[in-house]
Amino acid sequence: MAQALRPNTAGSLFATDGRPHPVQDALLAVTLVLGVVAFVTAMFDSLHLISSWTGLVGILTGAYGQWISETTRERFGLVLGLGASAIGFFLGMAHGGLFGGLF
Repeated sequence: MAQALRPNTAGSLFATDGRPHPVQDALLAVTLVLGVVAFVTAMFDSLHLISSWTGLVGILTGAYGQWISETTRERFGLVLGLGASAIGFFLGMAHGGLFGGLF
């Protein structure tokens, strides 16, 4: 029962296995930031280029992050970022798309 009293100081914030996962943590942070940007900019019709492109890149980075993730905490954050990216992407596509108004 000694392990119950010892704090887990090794690893990252999202790693529950005690080992650091720098690539997975970076993908998690990028996916969350892109998801927030895509979601917020999707609320404005004129920002459809930003929301659709950031949503698309957020979906791709989140999917790759899910593929290589190792812990449940990483997957939880990636699912949140993927959801926000997908909503931003789909609303951006509805408001004009990836190249709407450029060609």
